[in-house]
Order: sequence, then structure tokens, then C-alpha cells
Amino acid sequence: MDVGIFALQWIGRSWPARATDRRVAPQLLSVAVLMSVAVTGCATRVEGVLQPPQMAVAASDASRVNMLVATTRKSSDDPGRLYSGERGTAISLNNVSVSIPPDRNRKIGKVQWPSRVPPNPQKEFAVLEAGKVATEEQAFKWFRKNRNARRQVLIFVHGFNNTYADAVFRFAQIVHDSGTDAAPILFAWPSRARVLDYLYDKESANYSRRALEDLILQATRSPDVDDVTILAHSMGTWLAAEALRGVAMREKSIPAKVKNVILASPDIDIDVFRRQFIEMGPKRPHFAILTSTHDKALEVSGWLSGGVDRVGGADLKPYASVLEELGVSVIDTSAIASNDPLGHNAFADSPEIVRLLGRRLAGQSLSGREASFADRAGVAAANFAGSAARVAVAVPVSVISGGARDVLKRELSPSSGQLVNGQVSY
Repeated sequence: MDVGIFALQWIGRSWPARATDRRVAPQLLSVAVLMSVAVTGCATRVEGVLQPPQMAVAASDASRVNMLVATTRKSSDDPGRLYSGERGTAISLNNVSVSIPPDRNRKIGKVQWPSRVPPNPQKEFAVLEAGKVATEEQAFKWFRKNRNARRQVLIFVHGFNNTYADAVFRFAQIVHDSGTDAAPILFAWPSRARVLDYLYDKESANYSRRALEDLILQATRSPDVDDVTILAHSMGTWLAAEALRGVAMREKSIPAKVKNVILASPDIDIDVFRRQFIEMGPKRPHFAILTSTHDKALEVSGWLSGGVDRVGGADLKPYASVLEELGVSVIDTSAIASNDPLGHNAFADSPEIVRLLGRRLAGQSLSGREASFADRAGVAAANFAGSAARVAVAVPVSVISGGARDVLKRELSPSSGQLVNGQVSY
């Protein structure tokens, strides 16, 4: 039976009859919609797309993204999958090269999944290479080959409900469409890629914290790397924040080479993020948070998590000026048109946002000039080709009362550790 239909039938049987219980009906309906959309979106996908054909030839005018993939997944016996959604007992490294169809045959933000194996490189994403990185020397060689003049690295941490192939193709699309030439590294943690395995995926993210910490530290310690940006999505943002917290606790601070952290649609309990942020210490990288109050996936996540707001689904604009003082920019994507009916993937499938990410990675302003102070701070307003999306403008100080500003800054700052009125602030 189709899982989405089953969910709707279950909702029908379980619908609360009492008026006092009707407040949960919208949340239950949201769960059913989420399940239906997720299952429908994956039902017709061709599997086994990661095995390069014997004659792997890209289209003559196709683009190519060559990425390093680190994963904590268990290897698969199927060469077309490479890795399953189960948990491995080691960190595995692969060099995966993906062919992107010519620009005339695709739209920015779209992953053109193969309709058959082998794929048509003129119109579909195609894997040209998927080899093991067996030694440290091979990893160093990859860095030297793929570094740009500024020795930048972009580490991407995927979100909930992703196969290994999902993450590879999505990251290849982001790298290509953003126009970045930073060396791309994917961190693929164990997701079963099933909407009913939300809790399994969450525990798998927990399982992978130390591995991501090690990857970040290895990148920052490399003489071939001067600048690290971390881009994380959905549940992967919690993993990225936890890894940065762990790095700070191990090293006494986050390495200075980690300059930017971009959290797209962060599926993080807002109270938990406050603690993560504090425990990273005072020398934090600049954070940019992409939020949307129309993100249906985060609404469901919040309901499943006890009704606590998720960072990516909260309206942070009233606190933008205070957050900015703490090195956090807020980008509200609520009005962005997305191909995702749940409004959860605008960071990747919206041409405006993908281009914004590219400009940020290049250190440019949104108008294409060298970054101004306001843009570097993340408080400049910008129209993206006439769309309604805007970088959140810092709210004037007068809008937030002095008392509220002091409370927020105090809550996002380390505790003094002093006992006052029987309490130590936490």
C-alpha cells in the first residue's frame, strides 16, 4: 500500500472527536501531507545511478563537478549505490565526479535525475568517476588539484531523507549553479532516506558528530587550505553545529580558517541552538541562517519535537540587529518561489538563493562588486532579479527595547557561573 495513502487513512481513523483535541488536527494533516509528498517524489526514481558506465563520456559542452566525499555510511554490495543508509564503522573517502548537462538543457536549481542507466549526459546528471581515496597522499593530491587561488574549501552536510546519490547530485548541482570554485567536500551521514525513519536519521546524525569534527580539523590543518565554509541543510545543520561545538571544546576554540557557516532551513530546536552557540566559545565564524515561516517540513519537525520552534522556521527578523552583533546574519526566504511543495529546499532549487550563496563564497556583494562592510555584516537589503526574497535588514535599535536586547545578548553569551538567587544561568 502507498505509505501516503496509508497515512491519510490512519489520520481518518484517528481524527480527534473531542473539540478540545482538534488543535492537533492541522499537525496530523501536515504529517500526512509530508509523507505523501516525500513518497510520491521518490517513487519513480531510477536506482543504481552511481556506477560509471564502461565508456563514461560527458557531453562535449557539459560541466563537471569533482568532489571528495567523506561518509560514515556502511558500504553497499551494489556498485550503483556505493553506500547504504546503514551506519558504518569507519569514515570512508571517495572521489566522485559528476557531469552536469549543458546549460541550454537545464534550469538553475534543478537536479535532472537519470531516467535510465546509463544516463543521457546531454539532459541528465551522470557519474563519470566514483573511486576510493585509499591513502592520505591521494587525499592531499586531490586538494592540490582542486584548490583555487584562495585555497577555499566548501563542506556540505546534507539533510534528512537523503540517499548517498541524493546528496552527491544535490551537492554537484549547488556547486555548479552557485559558480563557486572552492574545493567541494561532501559529508554524507547515514540516512535511510525514508520519511518514517526520522528518528533513525536523527540518531545517525548524532552518531556522526565526531567524524565531521575530524573532517573539519583535517581540512583546517592542511597547508593546502586557507578558508573553510560549511554549508548544511535541514537535519544536517544540527550535525554541523554539534561538530563545531565539539571542535571548539577539543581545540579550545574553532580554528580561524573556518570563516563562514551557512545553515539552510535549520532543523534545530531553538533552545538547543542557543546552547550550541554559547558552547562554541567567543571566537565563532560568521553564521548565516536561511529561514522561512512557510517551511512545512519544519512545522512537522517542531510538532514531533514537543512543539518547540525550529531555528529555520522561526521569524528571527525582530532580533536581526542583536544577532548581527553576535555574528549571525538572517536571510528570510519566506517569499521565495520553490519547486519543493514543502518549502524546505529553497536554498538549492531557487536560482536567486543559489546565486547568493555563490557570491557570498566568492566574497562579493550581492550586486557583484567587492563586498561592502554592510554586505559582509549581512545586513544589506537586496532584491534578487525582482523576486520578493530579501536579506533581512537589521532592525533599528529602537524597535527592540533595551531590556529585550540585554536579555537576548545575555542568553547568547557565556554564563558568568555565579550563583544568584539560588540559580546559575544556563
